[in-house]
Amino acid sequence: MNIREIILDILLELEKTDGYVNVLLADVLDKYDYLSTQEKAFIKRVTQGTIERRIQLDYVLNRISKLSVNKMKPLIRQLLRMSAYQLMFMDAVPDSAVCNEAVKLAKKRKFVSLQGYVNGVLRNLAAAINDKSIVYPDADSEPVDYLSVMYSMPEWLVEHFIKSYGRDETEIILRAFLEQKPVTLRLEEHLSQKEQDSLIKFWEEKGALVKRHPYLPYAVQIEKIDGIKHLSGYDEGLFTVQDVSSMLVVEAADIKPGQTVIDVCAAPGGKSLHAASKLGDTGRVLSFDLTETKVERLEENRRRMKKENMVTAVRDARAADEGLYGLADVVLADVPCSGLGVISKKQDIKYHVTPESIEELTVLQKDILKNVANYVKPGGALIYSTCTISPLENEKMIKWFCDVFPFELENISGNLPKQLRDIENSGMVQLLPGIHDTDGFFFAKLRSTLKQ
Repeated sequence: MNIREIILDILLELEKTDGYVNVLLADVLDKYDYLSTQEKAFIKRVTQGTIERRIQLDYVLNRISKLSVNKMKPLIRQLLRMSAYQLMFMDAVPDSAVCNEAVKLAKKRKFVSLQGYVNGVLRNLAAAINDKSIVYPDADSEPVDYLSVMYSMPEWLVEHFIKSYGRDETEIILRAFLEQKPVTLRLEEHLSQKEQDSLIKFWEEKGALVKRHPYLPYAVQIEKIDGIKHLSGYDEGLFTVQDVSSMLVVEAADIKPGQTVIDVCAAPGGKSLHAASKLGDTGRVLSFDLTETKVERLEENRRRMKKENMVTAVRDARAADEGLYGLADVVLADVPCSGLGVISKKQDIKYHVTPESIEELTVLQKDILKNVANYVKPGGALIYSTCTISPLENEKMIKWFCDVFPFELENISGNLPKQLRDIENSGMVQLLPGIHDTDGFFFAKLRSTLKQ
């Protein structure tokens, strides 16, 4: 089986099961672990790119083909999409190779009668790309259509973002979703500057491209590596993968030595591990999540990072545990959300989320908050966070919470990097892709008004 056939099978499976690309892709790459690094990179790039750019690819194919994409047989539809992606976005792949390989695949998969059709559509598309004859919606007179097609974003989400952030800022956000981003690592804060520099230098000598993040001194961005687990210092627990937005949540919590921190939706554990680091050898972090699988991952990361003051356990954040009432100095509630802030990392979120699913999530978020508010001791803090940019799940959720429970927003500008202090809004921060150097993320600090 050649690598394009592997890509085709992944796309067909995703269409059939309505699954998530990152999950299936990880399983497939594990299955074909014997492939070269270059071949794996090609599979990942074309698969994710085809999913990411699906709306634009379908728009273009519908202008080249007499048969609309939705009426094509599934195999031909996915074959043309993946081939169109290569023609439009991968200059290093010759047009002739894309067309010839697609025709071979159509024949191999018993679509001999459609070989000519596949060849004709792709060669006409290649010609249209080369002479720039594809006509797209007008940016000024058809802004929603334009943004939807050019950035492959469902129209209802484009309208949602424009309503929340305006047309120009929406385009910046959508453009950022399509950009390749480096992996962000959090170096353990107990490492001295000399130890950090030595570790970074070692990575660079091995070919990695490393850059200090402008927001936090212990955050670095890294590229050109063959897997995080192969980096020096991984097994020793000297660093962990964590976006800066997640690190900022822990900074906002202002955790002090000796405190008790409860992380109620903790997997994979970035904030729990960070909180444990802030505590040093003192205090404790109770790190919970819903399933055994998630808690096993938490525990694996806890052991690797050598956090003896962190305890993991299975807990449903909606289910009351009276033994935890009034126990926490800080509760971290990174609740399930629509994930609209991390579309660049999870390309197919935008096709799965609906207005109805967001409404359903707000019900779940409220159920979690109703319960975990009880875990905060009088005068303690609750840090609410999501990886979305939807006001319904963010600012409006905080307003509801403060109206119902004895908590008030607390200014956190003093705990933020200087570059972000002007976006702090009475204890709330909304980070936006392309506007800020992070994922799309929201967090707010709420202080219990009950007396100790």
